[in-house]
Amino acid sequence: MFRIAVLVSGNGTNLQAIADAVKTQENCEIYAVITDNPQAYALKRAEKEKIKTYILDKKIYRGQLSDEILKILKNKVDLIILAGYLSILKGQIIDEFKNRIINIHPSLIPSFCGKGMYGLNVHKAVIEYGVKVTGCTVHIVDGGTDTGPVIIQKTVNVEQNMTPEKLQEKVLEFEHQSLTEAIKLFAENKIEIFGRKVIIKEKEQ
Repeated sequence: MFRIAVLVSGNGTNLQAIADAVKTQENCEIYAVITDNPQAYALKRAEKEKIKTYILDKKIYRGQLSDEILKILKNKVDLIILAGYLSILKGQIIDEFKNRIINIHPSLIPSFCGKGMYGLNVHKAVIEYGVKVTGCTVHIVDGGTDTGPVIIQKTVNVEQNMTPEKLQEKVLEFEHQSLTEAIKLFAENKIEIFGRKVIIKEKEQ
């Protein structure tokens, strides 16, 4: 069984997309949902899906948060997914799960990413800059912020007079698709990583 853990901080729409996708895949399950926010609505989604949850309040654990997550997940899961998770993973967990932690970011990395670039902030920056195309990126989590190798990117046209909220809604649809695709690729062992290059292996004949 291919087991995944999902880390969340907020509403959990990406979590819901992951949960729905996993139901259609054989030999794949969500082992646990972990949040750094006791008020996250994602907890209600996990409860409805009968997924085990852990609350690690970032105000309590602070610098020990990543270590506590590692204690829960070490030797228990094959893949960790950051789905709207706002705390930064650091320390031993990055090495323990090297190339097995992925994040979804609501822009085309390396544009509009890094410190302070999360949630609606990203879409406001995109519109203010005046770019014509944005999108989302699934990437490997490394020791930096939004700096790991890119696995999947999908593009979205930025229409005239589009609000940040409307753009966020549009990009979110592609986030759901991208996460679903990424999980399938990992579960089927189709991902190979060479430095910054992610190779998606073709289906065996």
